[in-house]
Amino acid sequence: MKDKMIMETILQTNIGNRPPSRGKVRDIYDLGNKLLIVASDRLSAFDVVMTNGIPYKGIVLTRISRFWFDFLSDIVEHHLISDNVANFPEPFCDHAKQLAGRSMLVRKVEVLPVECVVRGYLAGSGWKEYQQSGTVCGQKLPAGLKQCEKLPELIFTPATKAELGEHDENISSERCVEIIGKQAADYVRSKSTEIFEKASEYAESKGIILADTKFEWGLVDGKIILIDEVLTPDSSRFWPADKYEAGRDQESFDKQFVRNYLESINFNKSGPGVELPEDITAKTSDKYIEGYERLTGGKFEK
Repeated sequence: MKDKMIMETILQTNIGNRPPSRGKVRDIYDLGNKLLIVASDRLSAFDVVMTNGIPYKGIVLTRISRFWFDFLSDIVEHHLISDNVANFPEPFCDHAKQLAGRSMLVRKVEVLPVECVVRGYLAGSGWKEYQQSGTVCGQKLPAGLKQCEKLPELIFTPATKAELGEHDENISSERCVEIIGKQAADYVRSKSTEIFEKASEYAESKGIILADTKFEWGLVDGKIILIDEVLTPDSSRFWPADKYEAGRDQESFDKQFVRNYLESINFNKSGPGVELPEDITAKTSDKYIEGYERLTGGKFEK
């Protein structure tokens, strides 16, 4: 697999006895007060990493994150320092061929141990819960809503971040306060909602619906800043507005395409991932790229 070859090449470099931390879809190098985040082409669905990846996925997600960090810089501070390999410390600056387009040098922070999910539409696991209990993450919603219908107002549904191979766990706002404190919880809730509103308005101008997304936050120098990936097809649901219709699954620019395939084969959502068919990976790659081009207005250069 191309992605595996890329990472094996990088792993041969000497990193001062700081081995990389491998996440579900990214590899992170500890550089002291900075981190180097390398986005692979691996794909995680239902918190399980699939056997094969999605071509160009890591590059698409890195470029989309960079776009949003720039777009949101007037309302929130973030961790990105540079995505230019020439600005990376040695030995990474000598590996432009492997790292270009899929890596970011970022500030090292104390990660807040909650994921901040904002939902604008009734989709995914939220729709399944609503059908059973009329709630989403325990929050009561009006009766009679349809699948993928726009919610009466945005809802904030925090979750704890799962370890590799485990599932994220939805938590209440009260539990969020217990974990990170009231001041931090109030801030991330307010800022996550503000970012969603700004991004959603922009996306709509490009003919795209932002259905939901999740943000991560970190503490550095006494400030809470936005970290990780931002508003990518891996952390969000994006739908083409001209094809939207409540009451059914939507076409999308995200990995919902893969989720639907896994549902169709009754994937058990645990254990090892499966080998995705070539047509599924190719179509998913095309969707990621189309989403990037529509959001940013730029042409994706492979």
